[in-house]
Amino acid sequence: MKNIIFFVTGLDSGGLENYLLRFLQIKGGGFKRIVVYCKGGKGGQLETAFKQIPNLEVKINSLGFYNLLKYIQLLRYLKGENFDTVCDFTGNFSGAVLAISKFANIEKRIAFYRSSSDRFKGSFFKNMYNKFVRRLVLIYSTSILSNSKTALNNYFSGIWRDDKRFLVVYNGIDLLSFSYGSKSLREEFKIPTRAFVVGHTGRFNEAKNHNTIIKVAEKLLTSNPDIYFIMCGNGVRDNLQNIVQEKRWSERIFLFNNRSDIASFLLTMDCYFFPSITEGQPNSLIEAMIMGTPFVASNIDPIKETVPGFLEKEYLVSPEDVDSAVSKILKIRDNREGYDKVLVQEWAIEQYNANTQFDLFYSQL
Repeated sequence: MKNIIFFVTGLDSGGLENYLLRFLQIKGGGFKRIVVYCKGGKGGQLETAFKQIPNLEVKINSLGFYNLLKYIQLLRYLKGENFDTVCDFTGNFSGAVLAISKFANIEKRIAFYRSSSDRFKGSFFKNMYNKFVRRLVLIYSTSILSNSKTALNNYFSGIWRDDKRFLVVYNGIDLLSFSYGSKSLREEFKIPTRAFVVGHTGRFNEAKNHNTIIKVAEKLLTSNPDIYFIMCGNGVRDNLQNIVQEKRWSERIFLFNNRSDIASFLLTMDCYFFPSITEGQPNSLIEAMIMGTPFVASNIDPIKETVPGFLEKEYLVSPEDVDSAVSKILKIRDNREGYDKVLVQEWAIEQYNANTQFDLFYSQL
């Protein structure tokens, strides 16, 4: 059995963090020792859940990007802990950790790309540093994984298909464990039984495109008294509450910063709206599909790769095309039988089978 260390930024609830938690809950017993190293200098909402996994330690330490002393200390730590495998989930920014891991004589050094594009505003210096650490990934990694082909095409176009170190490992979700105990929350939220509920799950940030969600909600709520919205995710309530109150929508738009009952949240919806501007491979959309929730999503490449091809024309729209999103949401409302829930659910359960995808990831470790 191996000693393994995973590097993440933090442990607030998000796609990567939930993915790693689910993976370790299922496959963690196959490791002798597990360390989850939060190199952003903070833990987060999922820290307690991670610590409940046997033989797992959460280590919190801010590495920064340019602090040489911090990386010397990391080298000493890695040399003294006898790790067999290091896996860094921070894409290009895993390069420095993988280089240090090489000097610490760690045999397996894995970079895992969870986003299909850079999520920072570039400058000359930032772009140069980004290229430098990407080069370190290519030099010092023994495996380079991604949860989408889109990411590898973006970061390693013309390289990855001919290099055996590259592998696409899609997200895995166990329907039974995810949906266990789920029930509609309409009674709790005091939403009428016959109302049409549109929802979204995801932390508040620019990539999730909450600005478009609000614009779509404004059009739908103004002319359709039977439509309600529910939204949750880190920072959602904090950042949108004032807007909702100013427009006097508090009785028809329900906001939550974070919830642990996502399956029930999805079960409450009649339509899942996901207009992301950029993604890796969205766990949230996969969860909606496996719960059988009809969706309207953006037509960006990572989402096209995530959903079955036969849905692309009918249910994907440009991320900021408000009118098309409104039209397609209303189409789902007015023709609920047009979306084959069972077919999509069966496809998603097979495509993102937790045993298959987690076994594939485990084999790389």
